[in-house]
Amino acid sequence: MGGNRGEAVFDEVRWERMFPDQLERRFAEWPVLYQTYGLLEPHGPQNAVGLDALKAHAIACLTARRHGGIVAPPDYGHIHEIGDYALWALGMIGEVQRDWMSAVPPWHHFKTVCWHLRNADRLGFKAVILMTGHYGVNYIDLKTLVDLVQPHVGARLLALADFEAGTQGFEGDGDIHGDHAGKIETSQLWALEPSAVDISRLPPTNAPGPHFAMGPDAYDANRLAGQAMVERQVAFLADKAEALVAAHGTAAPTARLRSFADVETLWETVVAPALPDFLSMQSDPKGTGVAMPAESRWAINWQPPGR
Repeated sequence: MGGNRGEAVFDEVRWERMFPDQLERRFAEWPVLYQTYGLLEPHGPQNAVGLDALKAHAIACLTARRHGGIVAPPDYGHIHEIGDYALWALGMIGEVQRDWMSAVPPWHHFKTVCWHLRNADRLGFKAVILMTGHYGVNYIDLKTLVDLVQPHVGARLLALADFEAGTQGFEGDGDIHGDHAGKIETSQLWALEPSAVDISRLPPTNAPGPHFAMGPDAYDANRLAGQAMVERQVAFLADKAEALVAAHGTAAPTARLRSFADVETLWETVVAPALPDFLSMQSDPKGTGVAMPAESRWAINWQPPGR
């Protein structure tokens, strides 16, 4: 296992901020890469709009500092405005003039993930943990993608939403789930990036919503509870990284994504044929039956191509 390495606890772990000798040393110690994903989107008046990636990236950095590994820059180009996400936005965000999102379509996001895997695989990482702080059906699709591409990638892969690393749930009672700008996400971000949370911005409890997609239980956010959840998430990720490195040693894989052509071929022959069945490519994957008004600002991208 990576383990605590003395001065490594205080080392820089962010790929983009490291010098070549630092990267080489950390890679030699523990060849694990953390790649995190999120989205700029409404997260209530009390949270910075980058909450998803901010928390996922901060959790990964804390894990790498304590247990080894390198953390790639977060990717803020994530899925929204389409299918289930548009239906959710209709009720939770409403017809606002500006939503401050950084959304991309599913086919763009998942191909970008393949390029991220190529970056890691050509460098020789033994394990890559792909963690998204943005939820909805996308995190299920990310697991599907990893299952599809793993036979073609040398690094051992794990895909998850960050809440899945909270093995005891937010309350510590085993109820594992996430939320959206409610007590869980607000508490996590408050613990990890306190300057990105301002509880004084919460609206009065009797004020009618929606409040920029704020979760109704955001008033119950607790920084200490967020810290406790983060500690459980870090321990979980460290254990998973150890298991992935061990699996790499057992499998001794020879496949590697090396060239641009390798990625294009993987996409065209393996991923693209399966993409229409991804949940984020369905107009209403949860069967809500919600009708999208033609005049809504969310109607323009709601229907995935071919639906």
